[in-house]
Amino acid sequence: MVDTIAAIATGQMVSAIGIIRMSGDDAITIADRTFKAYSGTRLCDARDRHMYYGELFDVDGNLIDIVLCMISRGPNSYTGENTAEFQCHGSPLVLSEALKTLFAHGARQALQGEFTKRAFLNGRMDLVQAEAVIDLIESETVSTAQNAAGQLRGAVGIKLETVYATLVDVMAHFHAVIDYPDEDIDEFKMQTYLSSLHHAKDELERLLATHERGKVMLKGIPTAIVGRPNTGKSSLLNALLGYDRAIVTDIPGTTRDTIEEKVMFGGVLLRLIDTAGLRQTDDVVEKLGVERTQLALSDAGLIILVFDGSEPLRDEDHQALDSIPEGIAKIAVINKSDLNAQLDADVLKQLGLDCIHISAKTGVGLDMLDQQIKKIFPELGTPVSGEIITNARQADAIMRSTDCTMAAIDSISSSVTPDAVVTDIEAALSAIGEITGKTMREDIISRIFERFCVGK
Repeated sequence: MVDTIAAIATGQMVSAIGIIRMSGDDAITIADRTFKAYSGTRLCDARDRHMYYGELFDVDGNLIDIVLCMISRGPNSYTGENTAEFQCHGSPLVLSEALKTLFAHGARQALQGEFTKRAFLNGRMDLVQAEAVIDLIESETVSTAQNAAGQLRGAVGIKLETVYATLVDVMAHFHAVIDYPDEDIDEFKMQTYLSSLHHAKDELERLLATHERGKVMLKGIPTAIVGRPNTGKSSLLNALLGYDRAIVTDIPGTTRDTIEEKVMFGGVLLRLIDTAGLRQTDDVVEKLGVERTQLALSDAGLIILVFDGSEPLRDEDHQALDSIPEGIAKIAVINKSDLNAQLDADVLKQLGLDCIHISAKTGVGLDMLDQQIKKIFPELGTPVSGEIITNARQADAIMRSTDCTMAAIDSISSSVTPDAVVTDIEAALSAIGEITGKTMREDIISRIFERFCVGK
C-alpha cells in the first residue's frame, strides 16, 4: 500500500489561487471526506480530470473555503497513483487549514520533489524528464524554458533510447549465441556491428557537443566590464540592469570589488561583472580589486572594454586593452557620448577595435550594443527543441558512455575477444541507464529530487 502525501503546491504568499495536491492510495477517499460538490457527486464516483465546484470542510464540519476539486485515478495521473487537487482562494491561512485537515484524515506532508519522484518511480517519466521539470521551474530565459519543455516531452530520452536499443541488440545476440549453442542462431560476428556502434557513438557525441551551449544557456555568459577608472563601467552596468546596482561617483577607484548580476541582453543571458578600474595603485584595497578584475578577465566569455569619450586616450587605456587575454570575444564601447567628444575613434581602429558610441547616462547606443552581442552569439538566439544538454550529471554519463562505445569499436578493430567487447558495451549501457534512471542508485535519485520544491 502506498501512503498518501499532501502539500501546498503554490507559494506561501497571498495570491488569487492556492493549490493543494494529494497523491497515494487514499487520496480520493480523503478528498471525499473533506469536500462536498454542489452537484451532489461523490468524488469516489467522479470523472477523472473534471473540475467539481463545492465546499471544503475541516474535521469538525466547519467550512474552510469554497473550492474547485479534481481527481485522477492511477495509473493515468501525473504520479501514476490516485491524486486529488484542490484549487482554493490563495490565502496562506486557508491553505494551511486545508492541509491540516488532510493530515488529520491520514495524509502526510510530502517531501521535496516527492510528487515527481513518484512519477519517475512509477514509470510515468524517465529521469531526464524528471530533471527537466525543475529546470523548467528554474528557467531564467525563454531558450532554457523551451529546452526544458522539449526534454519534458522526451527529446533527449528518444535519442538515448535509440542508442540504448542498438547496444542492447549487440548484447542480446552475443548472449544468445553463448547461452544457447544448440539453437539455430546466426554466429556472433563482431565486424557486422561496427556500423551500428559507430552510429551510436556519433549520436552520443552530438548530444555531448551541445553541453557547452547548454552551460551558457543555463548560467549565462560571464561578461566582464573592464577599463581604466572613471570610464563609466558601473554606470554601464546600471544601465544594462535598469536600476542602480553599483555606486557611481567621480572618484577614481570607487569600485573596489567585482559586482555580478544577470540580465537578458542581446537575446542571451549575460552574467555581468563590474570590475575595479585597471591601473597601477598603492592602495592595498584597490590593488586587491584589480587582482580580482584580472581573475574575472581570465574566466570571461565576453569582455566589454569601456573608454571615456570625453577624454583623450591614456596609458591606462592601453594597459586595460593589453590585459585582455587572447581568444576572448570583446566589444569596445566609447562611453559618455552625451559630452563633448575628445577621443578619436580612428585611434582605436588603429588598435584593431571597432567601437560603439554609447551614453550609459542617457541610454543612447545601447541598442547598438544589443545588436553587436547578437552577432557574436548568434546560435544562442535560435529556437531549441529540447536536445541541448544543460545538466552536468547527464553530460558526464554521456561522456562515459561515448568512451566505452569507442573502446568497444577499437577492440573490434584490434580483434579482441568478444567478451571484452561486450564488457565495454555493458559499461556504455550502464552509463546511459544513469541518465534515464534505469540503473541509478537510490541515494543519487534522492539527491536529484532534493533540488525540487515541496508540492512538485
